Amino acid sequence: MKLINTKTLLASILAATVFSGCALANKQVQENSMNTEKQKVVELLHSIESGDPKPVSYINPNKYIQHNLHVKDGLAGFGELMQTLPKGSAKAKVVRVFKDGDFVFAHTKYNFFGPKIGFDIFRFEDGKIVEHWDNLQEIVEKTASGRSQIDGAIEVKDLDKTKENKELVTNFVNDVLHGKNPSKITEYISSEKYNQHNPFVKDGLDGLGEAIKYLISINDMFVYEKTHKVLGEGNFVLTVSQGKWHGKDHSFYDLFRVENGKIVEHWDTIEEILVEEKRQNSNGKF
Repeated sequence: MKLINTKTLLASILAATVFSGCALANKQVQENSMNTEKQKVVELLHSIESGDPKPVSYINPNKYIQHNLHVKDGLAGFGELMQTLPKGSAKAKVVRVFKDGDFVFAHTKYNFFGPKIGFDIFRFEDGKIVEHWDNLQEIVEKTASGRSQIDGAIEVKDLDKTKENKELVTNFVNDVLHGKNPSKITEYISSEKYNQHNPFVKDGLDGLGEAIKYLISINDMFVYEKTHKVLGEGNFVLTVSQGKWHGKDHSFYDLFRVENGKIVEHWDTIEEILVEEKRQNSNGKF
């Protein structure tokens, strides 16, 4: 029977304890950073309604790139837009917020020059917001599924599956939305549960098929041409794409919830891209 050297055993235990402590500390630092940047985004979006000036300090005034084509570039452009809002009209309720690396993305119910649902993406550098993208769509009160454009699951789960879920959604977008292999749709979307928040599409695979069949019949099927971003946290994945609908350039933001390796819920916003001569900045939509 081999005897264990006591000093070696103690050294091993000590090393393991130190390693675990460092790993835990690193994890806590990452979580604190995640929570801080998420909170900054929530506070900034809510300040549209509250008028609180503090969250504006979360934006880097020397480097703020604006991709909302209706807004002038930089912090001054953001401020100018806020000045044009009728007093007391703005509302902003953040329902979901996620973080992926330097990006934080939020899903918000707005009254912003009218009732809208929006996705906002913010990029951080050194704790400050330096870039912003968004996609807004008017609220539809009566939807095909009976669900609203913003309700549904909100809890982030399966953080260890973030990469796996992003790959699943990326493959779905390429195969189905980009049309490379649409027959594989059942490999990605659950045939048992598929909750739909697009206001014009019913629940389930049958509802999606019915909508697609109708759009094809009237020669108005949306076309995905390029996907620019795939962002995710745990069981939620957001894709940012451009394409055509009604014969015009559109941006498509699609949020998917994944459960047990299948897509089980979908939200989106579809926005027509402003023509170049009417744009307030030259940074592009994407």
